[in-house]
Amino acid sequence: MVADALDGLPEDLGRHMDNVVVMVEDWPSAEQLIGVRGTLLGLYQGVSLTNRTPLNYQGAMPDRIYIFRGTICERSPTTEALVNLVRRTVIHEVAHHFGISDARLHELGWA
Repeated sequence: MVADALDGLPEDLGRHMDNVVVMVEDWPSAEQLIGVRGTLLGLYQGVSLTNRTPLNYQGAMPDRIYIFRGTICERSPTTEALVNLVRRTVIHEVAHHFGISDARLHELGWA
């Protein structure tokens, strides 16, 4: 489902994703939950494309997008709801890779 969601991104957008790996984990770690309010469905860790410079990103390890299977499955009563929540979570985390904040995603209806 995560691969399908990524494949469903507009081709022009996908071409601009750079040095990022997408991983599916069962649950967020205790470290990933530090400072998080509510449920964590996905997480972007890295330096967004809008904040990268040759000085802060030279030789950097790939950014990481985590999609958390357990929390998404818990919130999805049907297969259709599961597919929609996976897609929505992937798009949300990819948006962070492009430098879009949670506040802006909320304004756009993607938070």
